[in-house]
Amino acid sequence: MINGLHAILYSSDAEATRAFLRDVLGFAHADAGDGWLIFAVPPAEVAAHPAHEGGRHQVLLMCDDIEATVAELEAKGVELTGPVSDQGWGLVTGIMVPGAGELGLYEPRHPLPPR
Repeated sequence: MINGLHAILYSSDAEATRAFLRDVLGFAHADAGDGWLIFAVPPAEVAAHPAHEGGRHQVLLMCDDIEATVAELEAKGVELTGPVSDQGWGLVTGIMVPGAGELGLYEPRHPLPPR
């Protein structure tokens, strides 16, 4: 049965993206060989949203306190893609990942699935 989720961030600068995940976000990692780092991430969830066309996917990092997380990331030089906005289901912004573009960042306001 399914026991995990493996996400891939495609990057024009994989070394910079890996350094960001390792050094800025502090994700533990294993070297799969030749510098291919595989990162551990916190618990995950998957949602299915309606769309007019298929094939669009989004990755958002979750936090318990978006204001504190934003302050911590900005202190490390991370660029936000906009102000924090209240979407009803959560407080949301985005962060720029070197070489990989934007990742969403949100503090959920919806019920969380059991972990």
